[in-house]
Amino acid sequence: MTVGQKNTRSSSHNNGLTAWLFLAPSISLLLIFTFYPIICGTVLAFCDFSLLRYTPEGALQPPRWCGVDNFSRLSHDRYFWLALRHSCMYLLIVPVLQLSSILVAFLLSRQGALSSFWRTALYLPVVTSAVCAGIIWRWVLRSDGAMNVLLQSGGCSAVPWLTDPDWAMLSVMLVTFWQGLGYYMILYLAGLQAILPEYAEAASLDGASAVQIFFRITLPLLKPSIALCTMLSCVSALKVFTEIYVITGGGPRNGTLTLAYYVYQRAFESFDMGYAAAMALCLAAVVGLVSLINYALFREGGIRYY
Repeated sequence: MTVGQKNTRSSSHNNGLTAWLFLAPSISLLLIFTFYPIICGTVLAFCDFSLLRYTPEGALQPPRWCGVDNFSRLSHDRYFWLALRHSCMYLLIVPVLQLSSILVAFLLSRQGALSSFWRTALYLPVVTSAVCAGIIWRWVLRSDGAMNVLLQSGGCSAVPWLTDPDWAMLSVMLVTFWQGLGYYMILYLAGLQAILPEYAEAASLDGASAVQIFFRITLPLLKPSIALCTMLSCVSALKVFTEIYVITGGGPRNGTLTLAYYVYQRAFESFDMGYAAAMALCLAAVVGLVSLINYALFREGGIRYY
């Protein structure tokens, strides 16, 4: 080995060591606050552990391995199945939100003063605290709130936005739609701006209409963005929590009880940590399944479509 080769190899080794040193803090935080809790939560799902049980000496009883007993309890828990059904129902917001975001992004993709104004206005709910937004919407949608006052002033009857189980679920979905529209609009705008205008110009020269260009050129090339946004939206819908917690608290009559909120109730109200961990593992499995379905539907797209 020549001196030059030794120097090159030593320099490469030093660069690699320097890179790992810079990555070490981030990797440490990731291991401590992400992977370690995931492993502990998975193990806890197979244990019987409550924060309300103590030894005669006054110490907290350690987790006791119980196998699949927690999952057996889940199969007979009607509230678990109710929460799972509501979480799956919440997925209905995904196509509405994604189609609306694509349409708004397409309409605002042209540069202009009004376009910039509407982009900013629609993005404001995204940067608004979810808790603050939930409190405001709870005030707007209550029985004597601004929404019913507005309806009654127009001659319509009041709507039980938060007191009827069906209306309550639709109300929470409305808040999710309001807060998510601007976020996905920005992602679709980025996808639209990445599409070369030459494709649409060539199609236009061949006699394609604006509608044909949109459905035959724009949408297929936008498919990678659609895949990303749909997956993010599905995951967010399945693990919706803040809106439920702030606006309805799972009510009325468990009409908005979702799986993520039920996990919270069992863990931090009943302190049944093992049972809550088992439910969280089931929720993770549902999220993984939906993500796989989403990947299977949208794995082909972009320029490869052609």
